[in-house]
Amino acid sequence: MITIIVYDVSEKRVSKVCNFLKQYLFWIQNSVFEGDLTVSEIKKIKKEIERMIDPQTDSVLFYILKSDKFLIKENLGLNRNKISTIL
Repeated sequence: MITIIVYDVSEKRVSKVCNFLKQYLFWIQNSVFEGDLTVSEIKKIKKEIERMIDPQTDSVLFYILKSDKFLIKENLGLNRNKISTIL
């Protein structure tokens, strides 16, 4: 499933959340990740992020599309992080 994760967390947790998400998704912009995940990966990510954040001050949004059939992605301006499968 196409998944977009957007987060707004305390400065002291930003790098921890960012580094964790890099294991599963492509880093598109500051605090924005996207990629194709399975249901179990999404559950695992949610569980781990719940452990990392403070629910009183931090926010993490998950946008999950069951199919890319309805997704239109447009970029205006600089494309900061082109998706590549070459590591």
